[in-house]
Amino acid sequence: MGIQGGKVRVKVPGSTANLGPGFDTLGMALDLYTWIEMSTAAQTRIHLLGSGMGGIPTDKSNLIYKVAQMVFDKAGVTHPELEISMYSDIPLTRGLGSSAAAIVGALACANALIGSPLSDDTLFQMSTALEHHPDNVGASLFGGLVVAFWDGERAEYIRVEPNEQLEVLVAIPHFQLSTEKARHVLPREQSLTNAVFNVGHSSVLVAALCTGRLDMIPRAMKDALHQPYRAPLVPGLAHILAEATNHGALGVALSGAGPTMLTLVDRSSSRKAELEQFLQGTLRGEGIEATLMWLNPASHGVQVLTHFDEGCTLFENIKGDVRT
Repeated sequence: MGIQGGKVRVKVPGSTANLGPGFDTLGMALDLYTWIEMSTAAQTRIHLLGSGMGGIPTDKSNLIYKVAQMVFDKAGVTHPELEISMYSDIPLTRGLGSSAAAIVGALACANALIGSPLSDDTLFQMSTALEHHPDNVGASLFGGLVVAFWDGERAEYIRVEPNEQLEVLVAIPHFQLSTEKARHVLPREQSLTNAVFNVGHSSVLVAALCTGRLDMIPRAMKDALHQPYRAPLVPGLAHILAEATNHGALGVALSGAGPTMLTLVDRSSSRKAELEQFLQGTLRGEGIEATLMWLNPASHGVQVLTHFDEGCTLFENIKGDVRT
């Protein structure tokens, strides 16, 4: 795709990773979005729109700017000055793929700006190398449910269309938890017992999601590799992991590195209010305020937006899509 009047906009979904046992291998796109606009400029300017963007740099140390330059270098072109605008529904450092969405959005936007010389596979390899795992970036790039691995040199994936009956309820605590901190608490070595437990549960979970066996999710969506060690970082998490399926959830997991907690729910369930009350009540009992949000798996990955009014700001063009 060529440059649209010298300005490109993309819409990229957030994601959840791991889904319990699929540590660094399972990702699912969610209908929370980041929008990025990019054009060449005489001087670099970066506009952060909306709330929740505190701490993001607005100079050339900005992640989106740096990733865009990687695309240009890879393609053998030079565009050192850019005007970039960004708006996001995805809360930062909450385990909902905000950094992966920014990386994928920057890659796709910069690639479209110069006529899309880089393939989707190249963008996947670049984004995986930047994130050091393929689950979130794969989901944001391709949409749906992504089953993937990375051997340190090359990433591979298979995309699965999420079951139409799946709905997602997330509890987003009002505090941030960095991925680095959440990874630091994990042991460097694991027992063979834990490894076999997770291989088995992850395999059955993927099979259940591929075949529509939603009845297997409560048993398959269990983990021994990371959630037990991260539970102390999120008060109430251990109780929610143990009990949410008794209150209407098909399955429950820490979303990515947390602190957001994610439950999979049958869309036709009559127990949604019960589940909401359980999650909110458990967290409040721990002194944790949280926002509950119903989401859907997102079938589409990153999209280059080709029809928009260039005379309007990014926010004016997308305000009808922004989650309120």
